[in-house]
Amino acid sequence: MTCKNLTSETFYDYEVLGNQAKEEESNQRETLFHTRCLVQGKVCSLIINGGSCPNAASTHLVSKLELETKPHPRPYKLQWLNENVEMLVDNQVEVCFKIGKYEDVFLCDVVPMEASHLLSGRPWQFDRSVLHDGRTNKYSFMHFSQKISLAPLSPSEVREDQKKMKEKYELEKREKETKKVKRKEREFA
Repeated sequence: MTCKNLTSETFYDYEVLGNQAKEEESNQRETLFHTRCLVQGKVCSLIINGGSCPNAASTHLVSKLELETKPHPRPYKLQWLNENVEMLVDNQVEVCFKIGKYEDVFLCDVVPMEASHLLSGRPWQFDRSVLHDGRTNKYSFMHFSQKISLAPLSPSEVREDQKKMKEKYELEKREKETKKVKRKEREFA
């Protein structure tokens, strides 16, 4: 489309579409806080949950980075969305992470989850006296006498990250299955 073919109606259409995209990007009203962090130099996803959940690290992250776990002092059963599936949470891991200049360590329960590598729950927020601005979905607190302010990823960045994570998990799953099949073929050969 060349400039001479543009009409005022066309400009209006582009303006409306542009405003919808901006609204989606800036609307944090019903959005969980998602960001990226570094763990052992690897980019990982992190969600801050304002509810009462514990800090959690995904079993995938723990196994991939070979993080050392320790027995949970008070193991408990976790029931996610499916009432029939109950799992025992019996391990914890200390995770050193970095978001920009902010570096910290927190103790996490090790749980199977695919939505994120790390989930920062109520214990982290309580221990750091974290303040949450619900309108901007930003978290702020003092850390070693330095004010830290964490801003969330945009919804489109979150979608892109989750798409990449899902693709990576599926690829790893296929590779694991292929190895299993090849191992069985060698056993029967």
